[in-house]
Amino acid sequence: MSVERLISGRSLSPEEEKVSLSLRPSRLKEYIGQKEVIEKLKVSLEAALARKEPFEHLLLSGPPGLGKTTLAHVIANEMGTRLLVSSGPALVRPADLLGILTNLEQGDVLFIDEIHRLAAAIEEYLYPAMEDFKISLVLDKGIYAKAVEVGLKPFTLIGATTRSGLLTAALRGRFGIFHHFDFYPAEELAEIIRRSAGLLEFEIIEDAVKILSVRARGTPRVANRLLRRVRDYAQVRAEGKASREVALQALRMEGIDEAGLDELDRKFLRTIIEYYDGGPVGVEAIAATLNEEVDTLADVVEPYLLKAGFLTRTPRGRKIAKKAYEHLGLKVPTDQEQLF
Repeated sequence: MSVERLISGRSLSPEEEKVSLSLRPSRLKEYIGQKEVIEKLKVSLEAALARKEPFEHLLLSGPPGLGKTTLAHVIANEMGTRLLVSSGPALVRPADLLGILTNLEQGDVLFIDEIHRLAAAIEEYLYPAMEDFKISLVLDKGIYAKAVEVGLKPFTLIGATTRSGLLTAALRGRFGIFHHFDFYPAEELAEIIRRSAGLLEFEIIEDAVKILSVRARGTPRVANRLLRRVRDYAQVRAEGKASREVALQALRMEGIDEAGLDELDRKFLRTIIEYYDGGPVGVEAIAATLNEEVDTLADVVEPYLLKAGFLTRTPRGRKIAKKAYEHLGLKVPTDQEQLF
């Protein structure tokens, strides 16, 4: 029973993607956050442009909603080339990938989201395409079968993954540049919210900006989503004015508390406390108890809870931290073994 969550870093719909696209920066100088990554990319981009070569294959990892897709768009803009977008689950047959590769122009950027979910057969075709810019097509069958080598125009592959540990060593080794995205501090999220509010022509006071930045779970996509929900609430209930109280009321209606947790987060924590005495417990057992997908918990719920200090991960499973008991208003067990 996987539900769409307002504070999920994943895109919820194609319509939301269209809105997000209008808020995305188009150049590196407009990109907010991930400063170390951006500085390194500036050097790599300038070098590639000076040599008049395609940008090196790039692998971006990190939780959803942190700007990996946005950065792919920015890189294509900086290189002055086209961006073609696909995803691991969408590339089902080798023909799906071959059709894209053979239509790439010199220097084009191919972005594959969730690249760790590529089928093994697809990966096999990617290896020579990435290394030598060529692919082998097998024509006919049986004794009449023969391989024909097809050359490709030099291109850049940008792969994005939320589970870098699931990438095969063979695929990982063919990327020339690796960057990991981390959660954003509240100050950078506040800057993103101000920029987005300006683009949406929505006036929001600084106190409301701070509230949204703290509850956005370190994720720009969530920050923009909360901003739009506050804008809707302000338009209908507060004559379009986004005060501190209006922001609090809008978030209260959505069930998002002062730490940025929603009902699924709180159920996740309470389940470990009430059913498993605070842990340790495996994520599979938690998923079965909650009737949720393991991937949903591992990719979307856990990363922020770990980062925020509500949860710890041990060799024997997940354990609740003292901070979670206090946040939920529950009595902290006196046995320290249960806390850490």
